Amino acid sequence: MSDTKHMHWSEWLAEKVIAEKKEPYVITGGMTTSGPVHFGTLCELLFPMAIKEALEARGRKAKYYFIADIMDAFDSVPVAMEQYRAQLEPHLGKPLCYVPDPTGKSKSFGDHFLDEAKGLMRLFGIDAEIVRINEYYEHGKFDEWARFYLKHEAEARKIVEETSGQAEKKDWSPIMPVCGNCGRIATTRVTGQDGESYGYACDKDVKYTTGCGHIGKNRISDHKYKIVWRLHWPAWKQIFHTSIEGAGIDHHTKGGSEDTCRAITLNLMKKEYHIPYRYGFILFQGRKYSKSKGTGMGISEIVKLLPPEVVKYMLLRPDLEENVDIDPTSEKMLRTVEEFEGAAKLDVNTPDISRSDRKKAIAFSLAAGKAGMHWSAPFLDMLLYYQIYQDWAEAAKLTGDADGVSYMKPYISEWIARDFIPDDYRFKYNPVPSEMVKRFIASLTPAMDALAIHNAVYDFAKANGMEGRQMFVEIYRSLIGKDRGPRAGKLISAIGLARLRKDLGI
Repeated sequence: MSDTKHMHWSEWLAEKVIAEKKEPYVITGGMTTSGPVHFGTLCELLFPMAIKEALEARGRKAKYYFIADIMDAFDSVPVAMEQYRAQLEPHLGKPLCYVPDPTGKSKSFGDHFLDEAKGLMRLFGIDAEIVRINEYYEHGKFDEWARFYLKHEAEARKIVEETSGQAEKKDWSPIMPVCGNCGRIATTRVTGQDGESYGYACDKDVKYTTGCGHIGKNRISDHKYKIVWRLHWPAWKQIFHTSIEGAGIDHHTKGGSEDTCRAITLNLMKKEYHIPYRYGFILFQGRKYSKSKGTGMGISEIVKLLPPEVVKYMLLRPDLEENVDIDPTSEKMLRTVEEFEGAAKLDVNTPDISRSDRKKAIAFSLAAGKAGMHWSAPFLDMLLYYQIYQDWAEAAKLTGDADGVSYMKPYISEWIARDFIPDDYRFKYNPVPSEMVKRFIASLTPAMDALAIHNAVYDFAKANGMEGRQMFVEIYRSLIGKDRGPRAGKLISAIGLARLRKDLGI
């Protein structure tokens, strides 16, 4: 494998796959669709795609399966569905795919949020084969492994206990039956099994619901079960022939699911292990995201403020195991846009390019794709011209980037509508003549650019016995009625000397 020092994480993982696995390569990833998509779940969609693209850039064939784990039990009503609580609570404990969508828009409750994820995958250009895991169970694709685990129940239990560091209950089983009476999966327990048939009782009480008391019997071939998570995860790696799959750091801690998955695969299944990788937490203002509790701003909100390629860049640029704290203030979002615009100008083939800049360049290429950046004028210039002229056509003309202004108009309009713009750019051009400012504007020449005008403020202030800071305040108060604003040179250049002189009566 090549030296990884200057590589983006997607590159060194791709090279590791090439070195250790056989083509065609399979990348898998998945999530439980129990609530709205947020930054954390978007990473679960994006990271495998980045590895796929890195493999394809090296001329390799790769397949990406995104697995919607919607056989999981419905264990809480998310904040986003609070208005439907009365309709949803009777279904607590059932597999997500068996819970009706209260909006009536999707096949099930689990599909409601999967459909949201699909829409965002289209928006973000994520090319994956989407798998509803309940269909794989219904079609018997997990049956082989269910029978395997039932046959080796004692060994499986021992591995689960040793790797998790926790003793399981006496009635632990590799499978969770779906109750034939109430449809719940969270409240059932296996009472006996012979490797194919199993008896069960729906009599468990969990924190959020209780069993109906039904006693039943099924066969594996009835497909009315799910394998418990710590055994289900290694099983799907075999079903999809996974070459590489990642998970959050919480799965990779001592006693986490990754330890169990490895031990089950190597010691019980006697199979080759996939390449695992781990990624850091995606935090929202220092807190871990939660789909059900509604922690954090949803992706559907963020993409109204930022183009999808900027959001992708924000998540793909950091090191893989680095925690990313999303703090969607206008200042921080603006810095992200500016960094994205700067990354567009970087060339990975530049001699002696720094490690940081090379990673930014690769993250930009992954985020922007073949289309590149859809605008050339800086975001702040577009915002500035619109704030001054309140006219998109004028902003397009003055930036010289009509297509870019058209592309960015919905985002900038959203910033303005939400009063989200940084304080320095929150103004209206409403000039009030000031003798000092009139004299300063009169001293400028049309050939001066924004930087020259900015520097001229200091020279003028010094010549008139003032501090530079005081002169800037004078300019801002005269032009926009505030003590501060955009860089004065840029502001004056954007307004134009001819217009300023006319408006100030010079």
